[in-house]
Amino acid sequence: MDIVIIVEGKNDKSRLARVLSPEVPILCTFGTLNTLRMESLRITASDKQVYLFVDNDTSGSRIRGVLKDVFPDAEHIYTRRGYKGVEGTPEEYLIQQLEKAGLEEFILYPASL
Repeated sequence: MDIVIIVEGKNDKSRLARVLSPEVPILCTFGTLNTLRMESLRITASDKQVYLFVDNDTSGSRIRGVLKDVFPDAEHIYTRRGYKGVEGTPEEYLIQQLEKAGLEEFILYPASL
């Protein structure tokens, strides 16, 4: 399965990359969704299954809404309210959410789990 995960920022990307195989592209919106950035995301993700994993806050909800219009078939992954975004989500919870999305084959499980 060819997939791509879209996150808000580079810290989210870095955090997620710790638990995902390097073969999974993680794209960033960098918090801005201008026409050029949206077109770039759309082209990069063109024939892949898209997963949206953005923060569970006001800004993340706004970004998720815009991305949902561009990628109507995207799967949505959520972090828990109270965590400081994707970047502040514990790895164990990130893994649980990725498993719920059916991405087990791409998860890098730590030896301690």
